[in-house]
Amino acid sequence: MANILICDDERDIVSALKIYLSAEGYTLFEAYTGQEALEIVGRQEIHLILMDVMMPQLDGIAATAKLRQSSNIPIILLTAKSESSDKVLGLNVGADDYITKPFDPVEVVARVRSQLRRYTMLGGMEQKPSRLVIGGVALDDETKTVTVDGDAVSLTPMEYNILHLLMQHPGRVYSSAQIYGLVWNETAMGSESAVAVHIRHLREKIEINPSEPRYLKVVWGLGYKMEAPGTTAR
Repeated sequence: MANILICDDERDIVSALKIYLSAEGYTLFEAYTGQEALEIVGRQEIHLILMDVMMPQLDGIAATAKLRQSSNIPIILLTAKSESSDKVLGLNVGADDYITKPFDPVEVVARVRSQLRRYTMLGGMEQKPSRLVIGGVALDDETKTVTVDGDAVSLTPMEYNILHLLMQHPGRVYSSAQIYGLVWNETAMGSESAVAVHIRHLREKIEINPSEPRYLKVVWGLGYKMEAPGTTAR
């Protein structure tokens, strides 16, 4: 069943939508600002977003534009009747549909089903592998276990989440601020030291020689990445 993110700064609306959609069997996530929505999408597999237009920190239009830079997740905007210009702008920046408040629950469910059906037909909901392997490091996300060259490694939840993030995108560089925001789900204020400590501990557990890492590598001035042994790195 699909994972749906509901993003609205009005908690009553989020609660109401959860009631309608949970009855359909969807797995639901909630956010109250556009920034929170981006962070959740960064760490969870989301198949559809219901996004309010008017929100603090980052509004629904700006959040939609940011999401469209890297994702084709269906986005349905929630708009007030007086926001006709926002509907047009939202569709122009990449929203797939919109629902006008106050909404009819039957219409919400129908629109969600329609967008998910189209997303599925386009191959957007292909199953991601639960087992990730880079060189001798293997991570099984179903059992939450990690092995290095066949030997089990005990990681803390934060260490596991950092490793999982980096292994999902081998070779991609994540800054300390990005890692902190995606793993801790908090604004990255003075995050560098916290991330550096966890990276050091993680290296001690997965590397033969932590000072000369085979897998978890630093890109000076930019951040961290996971690579297979033999790949050029700094």
